[in-house]
Amino acid sequence: MLGILTLIASTWRRYQVVAMMTCVSISTSTTSRCQESTNNLLQIPSDISIPTISDELPTPGKRVRQRNTGYEGWNLYHILYLPTDWKPDQSYPIIAEYPGNGGYKNKLGDESLGRPENCKLGYGATEGKGVIWVSLPFVDTVNKEHSIRWWGDADATTAYCRQTIDRICSEYGGDPKRVVLAGFSRGAIACSYIGLRDDATARLWCGLIAHSHYDGVRRWGYPDDDPESARTRLARFQGIAQFVSNENSVDSTKEFLDGIPIKTEFVALPYPNHSDEWVLKDIPERERLRSWLKKLLAAPE
Repeated sequence: MLGILTLIASTWRRYQVVAMMTCVSISTSTTSRCQESTNNLLQIPSDISIPTISDELPTPGKRVRQRNTGYEGWNLYHILYLPTDWKPDQSYPIIAEYPGNGGYKNKLGDESLGRPENCKLGYGATEGKGVIWVSLPFVDTVNKEHSIRWWGDADATTAYCRQTIDRICSEYGGDPKRVVLAGFSRGAIACSYIGLRDDATARLWCGLIAHSHYDGVRRWGYPDDDPESARTRLARFQGIAQFVSNENSVDSTKEFLDGIPIKTEFVALPYPNHSDEWVLKDIPERERLRSWLKKLLAAPE
């Protein structure tokens, strides 16, 4: 009897080892296929849909392309969304958002095209209500168009950002005291690299939303991507708080921000996806973002 039990135990241990080795042997750069088959964010149905984009005039509930003065003849624009409850005689907070790098696709099905059309965070955080949302471009001054990867001309990108926020405040009732900068991947890094590039730009923001990456945590190969330069940019931040999220873990960003006096809400998503699709899903992490944003934008008593 003892021999049979020993044989069963030995067989079970061999089965566990084989199973573990199988998962390890088919792992990808971000996750194993064992995880992929059971923990893919994209398998969760979306409960909201971002409006389609047109070249019409801005009206409540529509997402439209706009071109700023000085960029006539350029293939460059931002995308403006006025909330469904927008009225011309009222004031509204603004979420300004940058997209990730283009040309990205992984085995989980995550994809980024690198254009303002691909932004999602602002809509998912508000469900299209109560907040003006604008998706911003990175400016390629050589080809006079969007920069699909990285910054294009970083100073021109920063200037376009300031021009757009000023326009939204003057033409559409944007509240200059309640402007949040958001971004995914490259856009998350841009919250600091572009949004805190100089004092004038840094003064625009009451808060930051950075999903998946953070300026200064790792080197990317462009000028001033080192931790010391990133900390210099962060010192310009005069807002109230920031929301920092990432797939799987936020530990590296926590370590980088240790000792920096910025009130930060850290959220690790339990999915391996490098994607901003999570804000279109009914999951607890989106609720945390919405709750954080509501408190940030609450009118002072």
